[in-house]
Order: sequence, then structure tokens, then C-alpha cells
Amino acid sequence: MVQLAESRAGGQADGTGIFTGGRMDAAVPGHLPVMPAEVMDVLAPRPGDTAVDGTTGLGGHSLLLGPALGGGGRLVCFDRDAQALALARFRLAQLPCRTNFVNMPFEFMDRELRRLGVAGADRILLDLGVSSLQLDSPERGFSFMRDGPLDMRMSRDGGPTARDIVNAWPEERLRLLFSELGEERFSRRLAKCIVEGRAGRPIETTGELSELALRAAPRLGRAHPATRMFQALRMYVNDELGCISRGLAAAGRVLPPGGRLAVLTFHSLEDRLVKRIFKRWLEMGLVEMVLSGATVPSRDEIRGNPRARSAKLRAVERLN
Repeated sequence: MVQLAESRAGGQADGTGIFTGGRMDAAVPGHLPVMPAEVMDVLAPRPGDTAVDGTTGLGGHSLLLGPALGGGGRLVCFDRDAQALALARFRLAQLPCRTNFVNMPFEFMDRELRRLGVAGADRILLDLGVSSLQLDSPERGFSFMRDGPLDMRMSRDGGPTARDIVNAWPEERLRLLFSELGEERFSRRLAKCIVEGRAGRPIETTGELSELALRAAPRLGRAHPATRMFQALRMYVNDELGCISRGLAAAGRVLPPGGRLAVLTFHSLEDRLVKRIFKRWLEMGLVEMVLSGATVPSRDEIRGNPRARSAKLRAVERLN
């Protein structure tokens, strides 16, 4: 489902079914954009630019991009999560730039920009982290810290859920999933415990799955034994690595010479994939690196926003 909407400064969002009037406050509890100053520094948006926020979430980075684009600029906000995009639309209602909202994964940005009549994007940001809205909503099933149904879909329009996987997949397939997408050293124990645990009745909630993880694997340091297992399930349910590969290809097609692309990753599989693709573009002479390596959050930021601790920022500029 595609939702295309446009707003100007002072405009109001409609059709969301969430708010009836007024303007949502810009401060959403629990939501802080990661490395905001560093992102703005590497993107260096200019007045009149067209920018794409490929993973808008609750709009934290877009709140910074919009004023830099000015009245002559344009911001296109993508997100596959309709609920997050509806909330972002309220937060961004007062931006001076022309703003579009597209309820689609960022891998379709080239197609959707053509639909909007936009020739290209001078600045593109992909923040690959799970949004605070998803993590903090028990009914979405993303977090083992809050009991809720085992869903984990970023888009609620269909497709398998985490519940489908843990209750239907054979033990060896679960082991491979946790090992490959979760890089989980106790993948065999976890898979075995799940198969045994579901023998009596289906595993329905995040709490039930979390308890099985505590039985199967030891707690190492502060990390919960379910952390990497939940990561693997979420990544598979949403085809996250495939979306990143296709999304970077789409970004390459819409980025003009001099255009910049910045990507925030939050775990090693994402970061290795982005690094590998950027390196290939560099060897082909298509881009130059804006950063010599990856930028990480400061200690002060991590203290104020613990969810930023694993973030890495990489950026390139298109040459030709």
C-alpha cells in the first residue's frame, strides 16, 4: 500500500485516524535521533536541495533536514511502518520545505520519486535502526523487554510473523537462522529449546520466547540471552539485508553527481554489507568516501541515549 501525501509549513495531516486536530509536540518520549550533528555534517544539506529520509521513523533526523533545505527544498519521507509515518507527519508539519510522505520501504525510492515527478535526490539518509515506536509498543512484538504477541513485522500488511517461524520451522533451520542472522553462539541450544517448548502448545508471546532463551543459554555480561535470537527473527521477517542491498542500489540510481548518501547501521551484518557495497562503488570510480571509515557515537551521546551505542555512520559522495 502506498500513501502519498504532501504538506507545506502550517499544513495539517489528514486521514491518519490518530489525531483530530492541533499539532503533535516535537518531543516524543523515548525518541532521540542517533548522531544528529554527525549526520548533518556529512550530508551537508543545502537550501533548495531535494533530500530523502529513507527510514523516517518518528522524524527525528527529518526535523533537522527540513530547515536546512529551506522553502525551496523538498523532503521525501519513506517508511514501511504506516503508524510511524502518520506520527512523523504531525511532527514535521511545520517544516519550511515541501514534504512528501511515502508508506513504502526505501528500496522503492527510485520508483516512488518518479511517481512524484522528482528527478533525483541530492541528499539521502538511511537510518537502519528499529524505531523507538516499534521497540516500545508491546503489541508489535519487537522487544523481549515487553510481553506481547510474536509479530515483529515493520509493515502489518501481511507476510510471516515471528510466531509463524518459531512454531513451524524445524530445529536445524532455526539453528541456522540464529547462527547466520543473529551470530548467536548458542544457536543450537536455543533452537532445541524452542522445539521442545512448542511441543505442548504454540509459543505465542515475546515473554514466552524470552523465557525459553533464559533456559537455553547463559547470560553473558549485561546482554539478555534472547537479544541475538530476536535480532535474527526480526531481520528475517522483514528481509532487512535484502532491503538494504536493494535500497542502496536504488539510492545509487537517484543520486546525482555531488549527491551524498549517509547510512546508520546498528549491528555487524548491516555494517559489513554497507561497507562492502560502498567499497565496490569506490573501486568502480562511482563515489568517494566522505568519511575515511565509520563514525561512532560519543560517550556523552551513549550515556544520554543507550540505544545509540552500537551505531556506525558511513557516507559517500557520488562522482559521476
